[in-house]
Amino acid sequence: MKFGIVGLGRMGGNMARRLAKKGARIAVLNRSHDVALEIAEETGHLACETLQELVDALDTPRIVWLMLPAGDVTEATLQALGPILSPSDLIVDGGNSFYKDVQRRTAWLAEHQVEFCDVGVSGGIWGLEKGYCLMFGASKEAAARLKPYMQKLAPAPDRGWLHCGMVGTGHFTKMVHNGIEYGMMQALAEGFALMKSKPGFDLDVAAIAELWRHSSVVQSWLLDLSAEFLAQDQTLDNIVPYVGDSGEGRWTALEAIELGIPTPVMSLALMMRFASQGKDDYANKILAKMRQGFGGHAVKEEDK
Repeated sequence: MKFGIVGLGRMGGNMARRLAKKGARIAVLNRSHDVALEIAEETGHLACETLQELVDALDTPRIVWLMLPAGDVTEATLQALGPILSPSDLIVDGGNSFYKDVQRRTAWLAEHQVEFCDVGVSGGIWGLEKGYCLMFGASKEAAARLKPYMQKLAPAPDRGWLHCGMVGTGHFTKMVHNGIEYGMMQALAEGFALMKSKPGFDLDVAAIAELWRHSSVVQSWLLDLSAEFLAQDQTLDNIVPYVGDSGEGRWTALEAIELGIPTPVMSLALMMRFASQGKDDYANKILAKMRQGFGGHAVKEEDK
């Protein structure tokens, strides 16, 4: 056994399950050991309680795949893992880390003669059955070692995975992927809002979403998901209009500024998420008071 996964959340757990379905037996580790035990019982994988136990369970050269939140958790795990691995072992970061952090970590791990690979993973909760879209950066040698696992995790052995280039290219590609995702989601949301708000037409947006799924140029997985939840409830009255954002959207906007590449759709989609979080509330109050000041326009005040 040469392969282990650290982090068994929605993505990592299902990736472990998919590998089992494809005939691979691996070691698994999770912060909550009960989760690791549950997946091990379900799949036949080996549940480990510590990083050292996972490392000891794997034959060299090892592959340790991290499916952890970007930032401090991934950083701390790498700091603990690097020194206990052997030369030529390979760490794979499958979380949504910033590509510049990947480049820095690669240099540090090289001091321990440990290889590093960054993998952008798309597919969400559907990846277990349909497979994952995998974009990764690695040396040619590391890519060759990863190929059998990529072929199992992807929708098919010959598609859905790509060695993008040197270390860092995987997460850079995934960063841009998620920026595009922001723009696509925003465009669909605005379109449905426009149709839902048209007075007198009483448009059935669920029926329109379903229609567009068939031979339309805007058909997509995001549209499929929209059609499914709109078929259940078009009003969405119980949904708070708050949209979270992750690091990739911000990093994409910053990269565009650094390179001087115009990305208005992706960047404005990010700004709209900020707006949904109430971060423009104070600015809007300022605007309302300015209008009142120069034109005597009414200002709506909250009931106290």
